[in-house]
Amino acid sequence: MSADMSTGMSVGVITFSPQGLKVMEQISASMEVDQYLHEAIAAPPGVSSFARVYSLTQQIFRHYAGLVYIAPCGVVVRAIAPLIESKLCDPAVVCVDVGGRYAVSLLSGHEGGANDLALNIANCIGAEPVISTTTETVKDLIVGIGCRKGKNAAEIRHAISAALTLVDLPLERVRFLASADVKAQEAGLLLAAEELAIPLRIIDSTLIRLSTRPFGHSDFVATHVQLPAVSEPAALLAGRRTSLILQKTAFNGITIAIAQENCTSLGLAPAAPMIAPDAPSALSAPVK
Repeated sequence: MSADMSTGMSVGVITFSPQGLKVMEQISASMEVDQYLHEAIAAPPGVSSFARVYSLTQQIFRHYAGLVYIAPCGVVVRAIAPLIESKLCDPAVVCVDVGGRYAVSLLSGHEGGANDLALNIANCIGAEPVISTTTETVKDLIVGIGCRKGKNAAEIRHAISAALTLVDLPLERVRFLASADVKAQEAGLLLAAEELAIPLRIIDSTLIRLSTRPFGHSDFVATHVQLPAVSEPAALLAGRRTSLILQKTAFNGITIAIAQENCTSLGLAPAAPMIAPDAPSALSAPVK
């Protein structure tokens, strides 16, 4: 994935291994970051070397708004523990495994921006963001979105609202918007997520192609973006224990699908059975 996932914050990325270096290179290809690599590994141009992670962390902890460690969580916890003061002033800290599977919001999740940073890192490398902030995890809906190129934010917001009306559920229960990486640069989609203050998850095309989850396929999408579909698989793959409650529905060049995460401990009202559109809207058009 190579989308521009700029966070607007100063970010340092730290790792110790050749595998971690590869993940760091993925991140730096999409975000402007400072890179730190253990001295045991030859550092590429532009990458700083360090001898001990504890000493390095002490030096840079207050220098960056965000720190991303590609390392075991235990090592990171021990490195930052003596320096933690308050969620109001500590930097955002995210921990990523060397396999690039997970991006964990570890410190200063909400106030410090680690939740957003974890999501951005996950979008960069095709990882799963791990966010445990209670106010975020009580939300259980994921809105998958596909759209023709050039659709503006107002049109996308309207389509989301109309889709939620169909299942009689509020915007406040939406945890993520989701789309495929082929739409990662779509200005209207990015702006709609920003205006709604809902994080946008970008799903790697490879995950969609390899998915065995049941979802509708589109010949048009397959022809134009080499994917079997966008909105339904994005909604299903952006969460855990998901099931569709609204199949792909077209709104004037925008497709929306809604999935619900089945988190029984949350005590939220269950959604209605899955709704499928009776027929394509007269305003509908093929959607990439």
